[in-house]
Amino acid sequence: MDNLLTITEASKYLNVHTDTMRRWDKDDILVALKTNGGHRRYRKDDLDTYLGLVVDKEKNNETIVATYSRVSSHEQKAKGDLDRQSSRLSEYCAKRKLNIEHIIKDVGSGLSDTRKGFLKLTNLVINMKINKIIIEHKDRLTRFQYNFIEMMYSSYGVEIICVEKPELSEGEELVNDLMMLMASFSGKLYGRRSAKRRKEKKNK
Repeated sequence: MDNLLTITEASKYLNVHTDTMRRWDKDDILVALKTNGGHRRYRKDDLDTYLGLVVDKEKNNETIVATYSRVSSHEQKAKGDLDRQSSRLSEYCAKRKLNIEHIIKDVGSGLSDTRKGFLKLTNLVINMKINKIIIEHKDRLTRFQYNFIEMMYSSYGVEIICVEKPELSEGEELVNDLMMLMASFSGKLYGRRSAKRRKEKKNK
């Protein structure tokens, strides 16, 4: 058994106690090889796999999907728009036998990059937990910088699939973007005024 690590060497490599290594072996968490004399030996590749440094090729080839749906307001969510959107995405995946690991539903402006669902999705991408994202339209993911986000996700091996791609002219897209920008600005301005009034009322 050449090129194998002793239990002491393996424990140092994993930064754990040798007793932990013995317990893992007993519990089938990280099984050791045994010499004729009954001594434990470890392949470095097995240790790297345990640490997540080696990707399982079979799993790497598997399509792991996250669906992402979003509405702008809690009123839309209350009306069932968010659930219906998410259901359409699930149906799309079911027809194509895509393995859905994560169903993410978000409420918030497409101009915001601090949405909880969007941040959760991005963390899944960065941690390489998924390799496909299914959305209805690109504006469900973001109102601006879609191409940048698509390029960034792609660098982690993640493909974004838009179920429906409305054909809009460049002029129509520009108008839509300007309207969303004005709506976002108006909402923030209204929110600041409301906060100011509440503060003034509290100080009276």
